[in-house]
Amino acid sequence: EGSRLVDVEIGQVQADDWEELRDLRLRALADAPDAFASTLEREAAFPADVWRQRARAGPASVSFIVREDGVGVGMTAVIAEPVPGRVQLAGMWVDPRHRRRAYAEALISQAVRWSRDHQARELIAWVAENNTAARRLYAHVGFQPAGARQPHPSNPAVEELLVRLPL
Repeated sequence: EGSRLVDVEIGQVQADDWEELRDLRLRALADAPDAFASTLEREAAFPADVWRQRARAGPASVSFIVREDGVGVGMTAVIAEPVPGRVQLAGMWVDPRHRRRAYAEALISQAVRWSRDHQARELIAWVAENNTAARRLYAHVGFQPAGARQPHPSNPAVEELLVRLPL
């Protein structure tokens, strides 16, 4: 049998990638409904124009997809914050069958590089308090608790914590 090499690439989402972005996002919302601020029902109803807009990178936002052998298996986004110099890591997800392969760390590295290239001084993320895997991941790559918490937008019974990474 032997082992086979896996071709892995992380790409910045382009306008033409909107269908792949939509499919990954809907898979993420189905897999981990408590991890995201939105819901599968809400986003499944979005028209194509919304996904095309999300796929277009702007001066203050971008999405990344990690592909294994040409198939999208994970994603994240960086979005502008109202505070100058601060951007938010959002929508982080890796397909459960592809976890523990450093794909999330690689996505975060791309997000950090993009954020620095766009003069951000701080990258933040909101993480559900009960999502220990995500909290461990963020701590592993250097995020620190910022001391803020809020009810989770899609499930107010769950608290989410703010973590920050100085750039």
